[in-house]
Formats: sequence, C-alpha cells, structure tokens
Amino acid sequence: MHDPFLEEALREARAGLAEGGIPIGSVLVLDGEVIGRGHNRRVQRQSAVLHAEMDCLEHAGRLSAAEYGRATLYSTLSPCDMCSGAILLYGIPRVVAGEDRTFRGPQEYVRSRGVELAVADDPACIALMEAFVEEHPELWNEDIGC
Repeated sequence: MHDPFLEEALREARAGLAEGGIPIGSVLVLDGEVIGRGHNRRVQRQSAVLHAEMDCLEHAGRLSAAEYGRATLYSTLSPCDMCSGAILLYGIPRVVAGEDRTFRGPQEYVRSRGVELAVADDPACIALMEAFVEEHPELWNEDIGC
C-alpha cells in the first residue's frame, strides 16, 4: 500500500544520503499536511543528536500540546531511544516506521506508553538501509548500529 507521507520521509532519507549522511528521513504530519521534515544530519553537522526525527521536530517549530496530540510522525526507520523519548515528551500519539529490520528501537515501550506505532515493512526503506549498512558499516556502527 502506497503511503504518501512515508514517501516524503523516504525522500528526506535520500536527501541525507546525497549529502553524505545516514539515509534516515522523517516527516511530521498534522491534519493531513506535512508541517515538519528532516533527515539524519549527524555527519553533515557533526552533531550527536540530529537524528531524522529530531531534525524533523526542529523544523516543525514550536507547536502546542494540542497540535502534537493530533500529529503523526513518519520515519523511515524505527525510532531509537532518544527519538522515542521525544515522541513521548511531546505526546505524539501515532508513529509510522518504514522498517525495523535494520534497527528496532524501543517499540514495545513506546506502545506501552499509549503510542500507536505501526511498522510498514516498506521494501524501499529496507533496501535503502541494507545497502547503506553494507557500504558504510563504520558510519552505521558509529551511530546506532552497534
């Protein structure tokens, strides 16, 4: 099934790869509209925290609790502990992860906290990450691969 918002997250992931970074992308959707987008910029910005979801939330800007409470976060990869913490902190009720084969964050914990988390098992997301891990194991292991 084609999901246009997951496609937007995948577009972000590809942009990150084109910049020499780790190909993970994310978009924040509110009331059927993308209001924030981002991709992993750890390499490009020499950052310890700019995972795709964090970059996306930063680009969404300040939102009210009510707005976060209606939002859905899309990410090409299962969110890690840090990004899952941000999801919980801001009360984002729904997350769609493109895949969790390459990496699986604390999905059950996030679900236990009331977040609806769906894994799309998207072939394009899987292929992008598998190719990246094979071609750049040192960079992957520096981030969350270990």
